[in-house]
Amino acid sequence: MFSYFDYLECSACLRRYPPTAVCNLCACGEPLLARYRLAAAAAAVDRDGLQGQSLWRYHALLPVQNPESVVSLGEGMTPLLHARRLGARLGLDFLYIKDESQNPTGSFKARGLAVAIARAAELGIRQVAIPSAGNAGGAAAAYAARAGLEAHVVMPRDVPRAFLVECQYYGAHVELVDGLITDAGQRVAEGCARHGWFELSTLKEPYRVEGKKTMGYELAEQLGWELPEVIVYPTGGGTGLIGMWKSFEEMEALGWIASRRPRMVAVQAAGCAPIVRAFEQGTPRAAPWEHAATIAAGLRVPQAVGDALMLKALRDSQGTAVAVSEAEIRRGVFLLGREEGLFASPEGGAALAGLQRLVAAGWLDRRARVVLFNTGSGFKYLDVLAQADPAALA
Repeated sequence: MFSYFDYLECSACLRRYPPTAVCNLCACGEPLLARYRLAAAAAAVDRDGLQGQSLWRYHALLPVQNPESVVSLGEGMTPLLHARRLGARLGLDFLYIKDESQNPTGSFKARGLAVAIARAAELGIRQVAIPSAGNAGGAAAAYAARAGLEAHVVMPRDVPRAFLVECQYYGAHVELVDGLITDAGQRVAEGCARHGWFELSTLKEPYRVEGKKTMGYELAEQLGWELPEVIVYPTGGGTGLIGMWKSFEEMEALGWIASRRPRMVAVQAAGCAPIVRAFEQGTPRAAPWEHAATIAAGLRVPQAVGDALMLKALRDSQGTAVAVSEAEIRRGVFLLGREEGLFASPEGGAALAGLQRLVAAGWLDRRARVVLFNTGSGFKYLDVLAQADPAALA
């Protein structure tokens, strides 16, 4: 069987929806999650016999029902690099970098949008719309083009220019708005109501998270079906963090991994840190962040739909949340380049800065296996990164 997708379930009230339903959020307003016939999958799928070199090697645990519905540009199976030089600098023996910049559209967003677009097309949707700080818009436009769908992308007016040009060259209809991604989201909602577009906003549809969860499957596979002790993840909308946490539950039910979980670390920019603030205050939801500002466009998310799911994962894993300054973000990008030869996105730089703070605080054991996520390519941010002199970051 190509997929063991069974039904959609509300992450809050547990209401179920059939797999053929065209859904955004649950009727109660909370995100929906895909559930699978895991016992049947466990009996049929051999983890050591997975085929293919993209995330679709995990097709049995993805929601696309028909192999002919797959939409792919070769996303997933990104390298997990042992960062020996950077690890030695930080005093960590087993530091790894999961380099998502090597996805087809230059970021981890390719994963979620490949699956979301494929599933949308399979359900008969012809027009999709997404608000984006940059990378998600590019990925949505690329995969929509690949699938023959019409894409509408709404971005803040001050988005790095590379993202705008990228979307235009993929043939998407692009609109720029004053304000933040939340303002772009309002414009998308208006367009969906008026024109019948299907909304692909983070966690306002159930399938982007399924693509992102494959980062968890890959980590386990690349580490011999053992999970690291710590995962450090730059967090805006948080789909990847939520998806990986979901993947660990699924893999344990499949018998592919043991019950031990990594400590999850969410890193945000000090200029937009609603999850960090909520984590520190001990609240189950995150209040909106006022006057959000950071060069890490993917972290400039003042209010996340999946806030409750993120906070629960952090607490259940005995993890933490860290906010870092703009100067730390820039230096993080520089260190990833100088020490490991990776031209990382500001979000990746933020993750490194957050890890440095945890090391300084004694939060980590030096022999722990730590996986740091670089979620995108610095080439998308040339106009932003060029504003600082790299020599001054040495």
